[in-house]
Amino acid sequence: MATDWYMDFVDTSHEPGKDELIALFYFEPAAGISREEAAGRIASESSTGTWTTLTTLPDRMKGLQATVFEIEGNYASISYPLELWEEGNAVQLMSGIAGNIFGMKALRNLRLIDVTFPQAYISHFRGPHFGMEGIRKMMKVHGRPLTGAVPKPKVGFSAREHAKVAYETWMGGFDFAKDDENLTSTSFNRFEDRVGEMTRLRDRAEQETGETKSAFLNITADTETMKKRADLLAESGWNYAMIDVVVAGTAAVATMRDYCSDLGLAIHAHRAMHAAFSRNRKHGISMQFLAKLMRLIGVSQIHTGTAVGKLSGTKKEVALLADVLREQRVNAVPRLLLDQDWGGMKTAFPVSSGGLHPGLVPAVLDIYGCDLVLLVSGGIHGHPDGTRAGAVATMQAVEAWREGLSLEEKAKHSRELARALGKWGYVRPK
Repeated sequence: MATDWYMDFVDTSHEPGKDELIALFYFEPAAGISREEAAGRIASESSTGTWTTLTTLPDRMKGLQATVFEIEGNYASISYPLELWEEGNAVQLMSGIAGNIFGMKALRNLRLIDVTFPQAYISHFRGPHFGMEGIRKMMKVHGRPLTGAVPKPKVGFSAREHAKVAYETWMGGFDFAKDDENLTSTSFNRFEDRVGEMTRLRDRAEQETGETKSAFLNITADTETMKKRADLLAESGWNYAMIDVVVAGTAAVATMRDYCSDLGLAIHAHRAMHAAFSRNRKHGISMQFLAKLMRLIGVSQIHTGTAVGKLSGTKKEVALLADVLREQRVNAVPRLLLDQDWGGMKTAFPVSSGGLHPGLVPAVLDIYGCDLVLLVSGGIHGHPDGTRAGAVATMQAVEAWREGLSLEEKAKHSRELARALGKWGYVRPK
């Protein structure tokens, strides 16, 4: 009598139903384990199975098993009955498809690449509150990327110093200033003080420019503290809150999505720590799935990379991430992405950041188009004539791309851009 039942979870003749959730995994079996058994172990451990056969089971249990329905080399496609998943609970989902399975000794490597959510599952999530068009309407920005910058250095400024850099950023034409991932409420820059100083200079910048200005102020902490910080932002007339969504956790982000929506706050999602599990192409969880999960939960935007800046990620990967967030229907890309129909769920902005300067702006826009949040931070603050000139140079680079001009042509009549090109040219930081 067999002591395990892993092969019971493999059926390559199975055709998934429209309400089944489908996951794509890359896997490498440990020595002595066949591909079929390894894939069966993934399906078993992520659904109803255990390490040994059981003697008494209800007849309905068979209908709750996950099924490996396709194995191609080191890639396995697994379908999961909808009944396995609690309605609207992304935390429970992750405990299944990204839980114990990563610790199994029978696998040398395992990577969750993507998941297709059926409409019956999506229907229990609210998704982004505003959508891209709602954000554009809120900011009164159309036909170009939304732009922002982090005061640099990312930590060290007092609240007043931080706000002064933000003011120069706004006055250079940018829409947003942004806290970075590790600035919350430090001894030298308390959150409450920063909100007060930023509010004062935001109001001044709006009066002087006649434009809407905003910021991504980092509320990341325990959930109750995040609620109090979100309250302060709403009371101060802000329309955004920033959360480090990976370190905060899926449960906290889901809670804050609804809390912030009730306050009229969009959520800027920073992906700090994602590379701890997304960078190794043989193990962990892919960034495309993280982006999909965050759209499902309901953030307004999330960092997706540049392909030309200092962070890892190819042009193809960056473009796929943008599709996951911006499109209503996404077509499969072999071994990278599964089909996804978002139905009526609203869109979210991709955010391009990390090592950008004016000389790289056209390359980023060639990948993304106009529907993105473009963050250029060190690449404006390091401008020879200061932050405001750096922001102006970046806006000139955006104009050049929209006008179909080379940066050299644009720089002939744009001093700030010329000065930026003189310092950085088209260098791609590493």
